[in-house]
Amino acid sequence: MNWKYFLLSSIAFIAIVISTREVQAADNYIAINTQTQPIIQLAKSQVSKVIQSGSFVSGEHTTQGTARITTKNGKSFLELDQSFKTSNLGPDLVVILHRSDNVIGSTKPPSYSLKKGDYVILGRLQKFSGTQTYAIPDNINLAEYKSAVIWCRKFNATFGAAKLSNN
Repeated sequence: MNWKYFLLSSIAFIAIVISTREVQAADNYIAINTQTQPIIQLAKSQVSKVIQSGSFVSGEHTTQGTARITTKNGKSFLELDQSFKTSNLGPDLVVILHRSDNVIGSTKPPSYSLKKGDYVILGRLQKFSGTQTYAIPDNINLAEYKSAVIWCRKFNATFGAAKLSNN
């Protein structure tokens, strides 16, 4: 009788251990799926869509690289790419959107000065080279602005402009 009792107890113990591991595995699967789903959704929501882009043309100083208008989560941004570079000689450089599609050609050297009302300032230039992003206020109608510009506000000098074309 002891032998039968031992055998039945062993089988019952093995069955309980296997069942417990299956339940734990199922719980882990559920936990992993519920934890990764928001991460996947977050990654999808972080994807930006390029609406317009253009390459910089030099004005007062050599300026190069690409400007892009992107949207992400319903917000618009102006992004300067990693190849962006301009002179560090401006004391008050800002990034603007301009109404003209030919800012350099429609202004006069050497400063390529701009007229008030033809542009909207997005912010101070963050750095003289490399990737950077500027938020575009929601009240800006992007259809009215045709160029991204690096502009010295203090001396009204345009360092460079990129005509923005639809992608």
